[in-house]
Amino acid sequence: MDYAPFFVLVAAIIALIFAGYKFYSVKKLPEGTDEMASISSKIRSGAMAYLKRQYKTVGIFFAVMFVILSVLAFLELLTPYVPFAFLTGGIFSGLSGFVGMKIATYANSRTANGARQGLNRGLKIAFSSGTVMGMTVVGLGLLDISIWFILLKFVFKLEIGDITSAMLTFGMGASSMALFARVGGGIFTKAADVGADLVGKVEAGIPEDDPRNPACIADNVGDNVGDVAGMGADLYESYVGSIVSCGALAVAAGYGFSGVILPMLIAAVGIIASIVSTFFVSTKEGASQKNLLGSLRRGTYSAAIISALASLVLILVLMPENAGLFGAVLSGLLAGVLIGYFTEYYTSDSYKPTQKLSGSSETGSATIIIDGIALGMRSTAIPVVIVGISVLISYFVAGGMGSFELGLYGVGLSAVGMLSTLGITLATDAYGPVADNAGGIAEMSGLEPEVRERTDALDSLGNTTAATGKGFAIGSAALTALALIVSYTDEITAIAPEKLNLAITNPAVLIGLFVGAMLPFLFSAMTMQAVGRAAHKIVIEVRRQFREIKGLLEGEAEADYATCVDICTKSSLREMIAPAALGVLAPIVVGLVLGVNGVVGMLAGALVSGFVLAIMMANSGGAWDNAKKYIEAGNFGGKGSENHKAAVVGDTVGDPFKDTAGPSVNILIKLLSMVSIVFASLIASVGGFGLF
Repeated sequence: MDYAPFFVLVAAIIALIFAGYKFYSVKKLPEGTDEMASISSKIRSGAMAYLKRQYKTVGIFFAVMFVILSVLAFLELLTPYVPFAFLTGGIFSGLSGFVGMKIATYANSRTANGARQGLNRGLKIAFSSGTVMGMTVVGLGLLDISIWFILLKFVFKLEIGDITSAMLTFGMGASSMALFARVGGGIFTKAADVGADLVGKVEAGIPEDDPRNPACIADNVGDNVGDVAGMGADLYESYVGSIVSCGALAVAAGYGFSGVILPMLIAAVGIIASIVSTFFVSTKEGASQKNLLGSLRRGTYSAAIISALASLVLILVLMPENAGLFGAVLSGLLAGVLIGYFTEYYTSDSYKPTQKLSGSSETGSATIIIDGIALGMRSTAIPVVIVGISVLISYFVAGGMGSFELGLYGVGLSAVGMLSTLGITLATDAYGPVADNAGGIAEMSGLEPEVRERTDALDSLGNTTAATGKGFAIGSAALTALALIVSYTDEITAIAPEKLNLAITNPAVLIGLFVGAMLPFLFSAMTMQAVGRAAHKIVIEVRRQFREIKGLLEGEAEADYATCVDICTKSSLREMIAPAALGVLAPIVVGLVLGVNGVVGMLAGALVSGFVLAIMMANSGGAWDNAKKYIEAGNFGGKGSENHKAAVVGDTVGDPFKDTAGPSVNILIKLLSMVSIVFASLIASVGGFGLF
């Protein structure tokens, strides 16, 4: 039993070795023509320049927080390990996004070149790059967790309760880094995308990735810094947060070491299952969208089956008297698969909702926007029901009828189960931006029409897998945030149990609920307005270049791509500070004013409204994007028609929905909980002014 943490460490190392193998396998492939290599190099340089400047900005925040946490540790309001755990959480979260972005910028031209040989070749290369991202995230996540666990247990000899309490706090570092990466990258990518579409496609009538468009390189850079680096950091903190919060719930349930190590081991066998399942992904030439989706499903479904069987064995060996816990793991796995399927149903142009949305373009932009918002709202019902059923099942099969704490441990395990196959699930998501970039490179370098058709098919699939990945991330965030709220109340119970009064009639709880429900809307407004302001600057710049650079629209002069990249970089780094500050400061301010009970109300309100809002925005945005592509495939008038122009407007509205605000909200609801846990002692000591 004592050797179990070392098995987790070995699994993490295996994931990183496999990621390294895939990285260099992709990198040694040919990039294609000199022009393809040149375009890819520009995208890579822009992405790297952005990340370097972002990390410098975020580094200041981490330095300040390290000092603050060190002072609190000196005052004995935190354990001395917390400041360092906070740093490692942030560093590993940022590193996972960095590695994923690095391979994505190498794989884009190689995917386009692979598509010249055939659809399956392009799919294989793009999916391999996504696999690097997936395995890096789970590998670094388990590496961080296992090393800390081994140090705290075997070197510093801490009790199991103190270990889980300390490990909970490095989730704050991961969440903080994820929020900066998601918000900053989301603002960058959507400012460039909206600006390029509005001026290039709508006003000038040129294709999306036309080299005459000054914002096209910035758009491709944005795909990497937002949808790859941002997504990697996002799901890293979901993965880590679910495991450490489940460990804390195990201690509260009285399971001790066995209960704490179980979620780590489930995650470890999930890594092995994901690696095996990557070999099941392939397709054939001329495959339809359903065929392509089926090829990716083979990988994710097989990983889920292998992981479920391995989890059953683990539970029977470690906790044979609690075999019902397998039902909790299985409910989480099934919930993740079902949320992914229904997200696909609402956002893929292979199904009626998005096809009908395309038809709304016949009466103009207004109707496609109205119907797209309605589609997103309708799509929230099924995921809410799925998560609700998963919580009920996991609670009762884990022993919730006999003990509240046992039931909550089951809920924590369901979140771990949902994320156990993250290695391959994230691979199908991170594949999308690579395929999108490959299409852009094919367009800009003038490759054969059939190559662009193949990359368009892969890109359309990528839109669906990205929407599916966001649905998966949001669903797992809801379960993880629920577990974190319980972890916060456990912290308060250990510090000042007499202060807890969670009755709905308690004014502090009621006010906290209202404040919490408002926060995701305020946060989304801030991020979407940030996209609007940055996009405005890009629109002005693109118009200026079309007007002042003679021969640009005729293809006789080269656009100034660097200026657009620079505008997006400066705008996104400046605009990301206020939303991120809201996520960190809100729980502290609410705690100081309303006390410990007000914080619980705020966390519950933010979880409920944030979960639904995030699903609505992600699915509306995904459906608008694929509705546009459905028209571009020759339906409802095809490219250049009035229907197409209306769909482009819908897509530009959906861009900040699905790639900036929506995916950032799920980080917000977890960051609020993480900050509350870290500052629990401070809030319990001085919060509420003695009134609450």
